[in-house]
Amino acid sequence: MNFELKALSLSSAAVAKCDLLVLLVPQAFEPAQDPLSALVEAAVRHGDWSHAAGKQLHCYQPAGVQARRVLLVGAGSGSQRDLRTALGSVSSVLKAEGVQHAVLCLSALDDAPAAVRASVHSVADASYVYTLTKPQAKALGLQKVTVGVADKRAATPAFEQAVAVALGQGLAKEWGNRPANHATPTLLAQAAKDLAKHADIDCKVHGPKEVAKLGMGAFLAVAQGSKEPLQFIELTYQGAAKSQAPVVLVGKGITFDTGGISLKPAAAMDEMKFDMCGAASVLGVFRSLAELKPAINVVGLIPACENMPDGGAIKPGDVVTSMSGQTIEILNTDAEGRLVLCDTLTYAERFKPAAVVDIATLTGACVIALGGVRSGMYANEDSLGQALLHAGEKSQDLCWQMPLDDDYAEGLKSNFADVGNVAGRAGGSITAAKFLQRFVGTMRWAHLDIAGTAWKEGAAKGATGRPVPLLVQYLLDSAAAAKPAKTATKVESVPSKAPAKAPAKAAKAG
Repeated sequence: MNFELKALSLSSAAVAKCDLLVLLVPQAFEPAQDPLSALVEAAVRHGDWSHAAGKQLHCYQPAGVQARRVLLVGAGSGSQRDLRTALGSVSSVLKAEGVQHAVLCLSALDDAPAAVRASVHSVADASYVYTLTKPQAKALGLQKVTVGVADKRAATPAFEQAVAVALGQGLAKEWGNRPANHATPTLLAQAAKDLAKHADIDCKVHGPKEVAKLGMGAFLAVAQGSKEPLQFIELTYQGAAKSQAPVVLVGKGITFDTGGISLKPAAAMDEMKFDMCGAASVLGVFRSLAELKPAINVVGLIPACENMPDGGAIKPGDVVTSMSGQTIEILNTDAEGRLVLCDTLTYAERFKPAAVVDIATLTGACVIALGGVRSGMYANEDSLGQALLHAGEKSQDLCWQMPLDDDYAEGLKSNFADVGNVAGRAGGSITAAKFLQRFVGTMRWAHLDIAGTAWKEGAAKGATGRPVPLLVQYLLDSAAAAKPAKTATKVESVPSKAPAKAPAKAAKAG
């Protein structure tokens, strides 16, 4: 999608040549002397339309307006919630035949940066079409979207961030949606190598021999039941001095999860191609970093493999030795995600990171707890947790902090190893996080359980690309916080950055 940011008053929007003009109008709208204001006034006066969030009025070639079609959309109070409602109602109109160039006029809104972020996100989401294994899919006719604001300069940072995040989120969606035979660990590694074509990004891929040499016994154990060779992907983005400690992102990359010997039910098992959405989100973040080039260092680690029930697969009761030296009793082979992650977290220590954030479709229990609205977030340090919560609110890619009380780890005790890989049903998302915490050491660490937010089910089935917006916002905030103020009198301004079916998703374990 070709996005353009342009300064537009209501008068200039009226003469903009396009196929579709979408005007967002809040309750506090004050009409001026222009055709669009007159249209709004008349619609309200006659009771044909209101400013309520999402309320629409379609007009065709209204007097004094160059656009062939005009859509008035109520923006309510102009809050982020009302903006999401308003813009969500526009997606079907953007997909209409004959619409190649659309103008989204946000000039009547007070918070232009927030409106710009929401607009770009909504358009990018509406315009995404999966075609890789569906060649008959009809591509969207929309080619260009002009976002009109009253103050272009003030909105530019939010616009640039939003476009970069849209690129990253689109990449994450694409890899999340691909069938497992089109998104093998080897193909995922190639996608990471392709990212290294961008400046400041490097990629290294470790194969089975290198992983064995590293002593990643838990990761190897998960992969041993598949004919597809595991791949350990290591991405680096250097935007700051080499001496600056990086943020490490760890993405779970189970490209298909049968559950192994602890086989999953057949219903909805096809959705287990989405079990690599944590890995896809890391790829997406690096795509966004390539555009934004923030002054921060980032490492992305992706343990990629399949979890299959081959004759050589691990069995319930097997004991494996992790890279940390801790032994693990495999009580459930469907709790494999935490096994590949624990070795990767140990590997992350070598970077002496400023923080580590792992992202994983880890537990069905998190879906039961939070549904598809917020990702579950765990942090062993308060400031890191607050930073992620703030980034989620700012980007509207929401998360919710969950507890990490030591008492939750009691169920992980084993008679035959240092730790079991599962506890009981109660608090399943928390006990999974407590398992991972054993392998973190003294690092500042957070865990995002995205089992409920990484994809949608039903008619809208598909990857969401979350939590790319949250992670990008967190990294930009971290870069801004690390940047020293130039003087005591001149403070540098920081630009604004831009219902689930429980039984089916509850079958997930990681």
